[in-house]
Amino acid sequence: MDYLVHHMLRNSAQRLPDKEALVHGQQRLTYQELLHRVEALAAGLRNAGVKRGDRVGIYLEASVSQVISIFAVSRAGGVFVPISSELFPEQVCHIVRDCGMKALITSASRATELASSLAAISTLEFVVTVGAGTPDLKLPVYAFDHLLETSLDQTRPDAAISKDLAAILYTSGSTGKPKGVMLSHANVMAGATIVSTYLGITEKERILAVLPFSFDAGLNQLTTAIQQGGTIVLIKFMFGREVVNKLIEEKITGLAGVPTVWSLLAQPNSGLHKQRLPDLRYITNTGGAMPQAVLKVLRELLPTTNIVLMYGLTEAFRSTYLPPEELDRRPTSMGKAIPDTEILVINEHGQECKAGEIGELVHRGPTVSMGYWGNPEATAKVLRPNPLARPELGDQERVCYSGDLVKKDEDGFLYYVGRRDTMIKCSGHRISPTEVEEVLFQSGQLRQAAVIGVPDEVMGQAIKAFVVARDGSPVDVPKLLEHCGARVPRYMVPRMIDVLDELPKTTSGKVDYPALRRREGL
Repeated sequence: MDYLVHHMLRNSAQRLPDKEALVHGQQRLTYQELLHRVEALAAGLRNAGVKRGDRVGIYLEASVSQVISIFAVSRAGGVFVPISSELFPEQVCHIVRDCGMKALITSASRATELASSLAAISTLEFVVTVGAGTPDLKLPVYAFDHLLETSLDQTRPDAAISKDLAAILYTSGSTGKPKGVMLSHANVMAGATIVSTYLGITEKERILAVLPFSFDAGLNQLTTAIQQGGTIVLIKFMFGREVVNKLIEEKITGLAGVPTVWSLLAQPNSGLHKQRLPDLRYITNTGGAMPQAVLKVLRELLPTTNIVLMYGLTEAFRSTYLPPEELDRRPTSMGKAIPDTEILVINEHGQECKAGEIGELVHRGPTVSMGYWGNPEATAKVLRPNPLARPELGDQERVCYSGDLVKKDEDGFLYYVGRRDTMIKCSGHRISPTEVEEVLFQSGQLRQAAVIGVPDEVMGQAIKAFVVARDGSPVDVPKLLEHCGARVPRYMVPRMIDVLDELPKTTSGKVDYPALRRREGL
């Protein structure tokens, strides 16, 4: 029985030891080979000091080492914290500091970049480096390959249970700093089981992972493949044709993406127009609505491929999906609840909305997270008692309030309306305006800055900044964009910047964001 994350790998290795499990470039590992490396690294991590519940960061690009690390941290009894390879040192160090990280697995070059910052984080006890080089970190450094040689003479039994914390996925919050969403072993495995059920994933699946494992939908690609005994193929790409070539070379059967990925593949230069993909059984979209023009192109180019539109949030993993047979009738719908899950649409009075009435999407089911790490106040805002529960029967279940406004039709299919708060959802990433504003201010050019999301057909929302120059000096917009590009990932760089004399204010002196949205006709 699998009740911990690494049990998915163990069980598949027992059933299919010689089956190809993991592919990256020229590297190909069977389930037995992958399991052996995971067990060795787990033993090495325990010898280095990882104990049950310790947080271990994984700051690596898509690689065999990254996958081994995820399952090894679980096997060692720790909590894995995948960190996007696109993040900059300051953002990485916030995550390390925020969750009290004990160890960090990263490349030798990245460790060198982080050296001065990591030295000031008291909880961090050691670093594991992948690749050549030994950075001077003023704390113990272990070579990843050396830990893989750890003896397995004494195999330690598991101590954790399924309700224990397995992973922390960081997502931006309204306060400007990313918050860590806590997922139990049960959460992660329920997500894998549920998605495998409605997508029909089996051991025959070959899934191409284009989404990062620090993103809930990306992590789910890995867990569904491993749980079912399929094959996960890793890729780092810049151009659509690289993805198309890999789909053909590896006979990929399943692919998940965000709208920007699909827009890239729908372009003529991706090569998708010239290729047949008879092996591609399904594709899934998440992280925002797929533009209808893109959906139309994909349906024409992939006539035998099922297209499944999905919706989810990190705090509850997956929530809804639209069966492919409903695309013709409801191309803009989010679908209905995933299996073993109930989706409620609740109005401001805590009552269930009628058809056509706009309310907040509330998720009930086994994938509802454990809340935010070290932030009970934020947790209490998102995870609340079920508004339809019967306390007299002892029902104290917590459900997830998404902050997303939706409505349902007469048949119960859901449609996205907008965000309740000010978060920007761009290319599958949730972005805090405050975090972008902070980077803008750091340029030294500005006296004021405010950021909002504006509609974008490809990205869902694009970032627009309104700025006021410091001391009346002219704002050098190209230099300001260059400043942002050097400090935050590309998806967090404003697409548009308007220079104003003053920002609109409320009577209390705060920036009037609604006025800025009205200025844009929103």
